[in-house]
Amino acid sequence: MESFSLLGSTGSIGTQALEVARKHNLRVTGLAGNRNIRALENQVREFKPKLVCIYDDTLYKDLKTNLADTNTKVLSGMDGLCEIAVDKSAEIMLNSVVGMVGLLPTLSAIAVGTPIALANKETLVAGGQIVMDACKRKNVTIYPVDSEHSAIFQCLQGNNRNQLNKVILTASGGPFFNKTKQDLQNVTVSQALNHPNWSMGSKITIDSATLMNKGLEFIEAKWLFDLEPSQIEIVIHRQSVLHSAVEYKDYSVIGQLGFPDMKIPIQYALLYPNRMDCPTKRLSLTDFGTLTFEKPDYDTFECLSACIDAITVGGLYPCIANASNEVAVYSFLNGQIKFLQIAEVVKNTIKHFDFKVPTGYGDIVRTDKSAREFAKELISKM
Repeated sequence: MESFSLLGSTGSIGTQALEVARKHNLRVTGLAGNRNIRALENQVREFKPKLVCIYDDTLYKDLKTNLADTNTKVLSGMDGLCEIAVDKSAEIMLNSVVGMVGLLPTLSAIAVGTPIALANKETLVAGGQIVMDACKRKNVTIYPVDSEHSAIFQCLQGNNRNQLNKVILTASGGPFFNKTKQDLQNVTVSQALNHPNWSMGSKITIDSATLMNKGLEFIEAKWLFDLEPSQIEIVIHRQSVLHSAVEYKDYSVIGQLGFPDMKIPIQYALLYPNRMDCPTKRLSLTDFGTLTFEKPDYDTFECLSACIDAITVGGLYPCIANASNEVAVYSFLNGQIKFLQIAEVVKNTIKHFDFKVPTGYGDIVRTDKSAREFAKELISKM
């Protein structure tokens, strides 16, 4: 692989992906960001992509003016994201946008046969069935970028997939490991954003604090690896060194370990199957000394159990869980609700809707919209 397009280029995953591009002289054919014009302009001037998209339409004219002296075509909005997604000059598309925004560009890239390096959870959480069906029709591979799913993907290499017993998803436990509901009654935003191991965007960091992030990853794992929910075990591993593992029929467990740095799974997805020098630290097990593993507290961290329940029932419930969580997280960040009320919003929104199986992208969009509206109504009464 020598070229890729990058959606979400100004975010945490995007900027680290560009570090990998610099390291290995990869050509970036398309870049897309949300609102950070300065960062996006600098990226265009460095990597000289064919296309660039600013998702916020109101900033399109400013970006176009700023880049008037370049040969890069400036785009905006969802149409812009999808134009980058279908551009065949990219050998793979890395999708690292946050939220439901990522679903349609993923489907668009799959439709033209472009492989996906996926760091956008919502693509599979909300649209797992239609995405994986589209991949089968077009013979398109999704390379996971989440460290946990990348670890599972790596542990499956060279082994008979039919001999898999289960996967073991590790979770850091976030900043509130071993806390009780009573302890979390008055959690502040700054406390919730203080992750012990990873540097991430605010939304995903809050999801890590509630363990919603692990619930979303549970749903992703079901779709990525064609598993039953009963084949996925979650284990709290505070050091984030074992990124995940798999158990085979003979009860052998194979795990992938590495220094907690997202550049490792990003590079593996972009350069698969090659393993090359990565711009990160090497792992020293003796520096860490002790690795610990514990069971999650499903009673305190109810977002996690809500996600597992949603995918166990199936249908559009994972989409509803994701949509209501997005609304609740941003409401918490804006001071409208308390930390524990995030799970309350998610659970009550799921309960409000009847079971339905998605038949296409339109069903997912409509359900997502309805769930968001209901969640906002709930929050307004809190």
